[in-house]
Amino acid sequence: MAEKKNEKKGIVMVEALNQALMQEMTRDNNVIILGEDVGKDGGVFRVTDKLIEKFGEERVIDTPLAESTIVGASIGLAISGYKPIAEIQFSGFIPSAFDQMINHLSRMRWRSRGRYSCAVVIRSPNGGGVKALEHHSESLEAVYAHIPGLKVVIPSTPYNAKGLLISAIRDPDPVLFLEPIKVYRAIREIVPEEPYTIPLGKARIIKEGTHVTIIGWGAMIKTLIDVQNSIDIDLEIIDLQTISPLDTETIINSVKKTKRCVIVHEAARSCGFGAELAAQVYENAILHLKAPVVRVTGFDTTMPLGKLEKYYIPDANRIIEGIKEVLKF
Repeated sequence: MAEKKNEKKGIVMVEALNQALMQEMTRDNNVIILGEDVGKDGGVFRVTDKLIEKFGEERVIDTPLAESTIVGASIGLAISGYKPIAEIQFSGFIPSAFDQMINHLSRMRWRSRGRYSCAVVIRSPNGGGVKALEHHSESLEAVYAHIPGLKVVIPSTPYNAKGLLISAIRDPDPVLFLEPIKVYRAIREIVPEEPYTIPLGKARIIKEGTHVTIIGWGAMIKTLIDVQNSIDIDLEIIDLQTISPLDTETIINSVKKTKRCVIVHEAARSCGFGAELAAQVYENAILHLKAPVVRVTGFDTTMPLGKLEKYYIPDANRIIEGIKEVLKF
């Protein structure tokens, strides 16, 4: 009876990610995990919980606190035929591995003229919303999307987290998989027990609408759905899922239909990924627009500590103001 009850309740994102890792490691002996506290402790958020018990220390490897070494070792392992999943404990620590990611990981296929690929997945908790310490709440997806050869994926729900992670693991090239901390345990969803994939590079239309196209990703999707449930405006909600490569076609087709566009992200405003989206809309659909594109974003400061975090991350009120702005233009 307990099992059936749990099935009806669904699972949270942490459990869905753990399921994906368990199933892919069972399917392919070349899949290994390495990172800080991923083994005996099961990861800081328990995404890798119990994996070491099933697969042992040779496939679930606790590493020193050395992000550059974690990614560098993963590159060598991938060239040798393994499929490493490197966990960086928080996305604020990814810059320590930036040299490896820019100069080696992302360009190995290009450098070797296709002789080698680098099937590495770098997983990391991302974004704010849980009042974490400094360097624990960054949203730098626009920085990583600027690196040629690196795919950047950000799930928003348990269902798409599992499917996207399995696709990332099976991809022949490097993928940065950024997991929104705020919704790790905030959403429950029915997730199939069996493995399944969701294509990388394809956005999903969560809800079709006619008045405004509103675009988000990661933790912002839950907020966008809450906004739709609280207003009478007919929104078309797009979850990018993959930041790079970008599904421009879905975005442009939607904007041509609704004639208005609002972009929402918690990262800083200047040069945030919303700027690229706005550029794509202007280049491909400017003659269809009835109002300028509106961006509702974080501010051009470092993510503040706990007491001010709620003022930094876009909330329902700020998003509704942005929607009203495009409608009254």
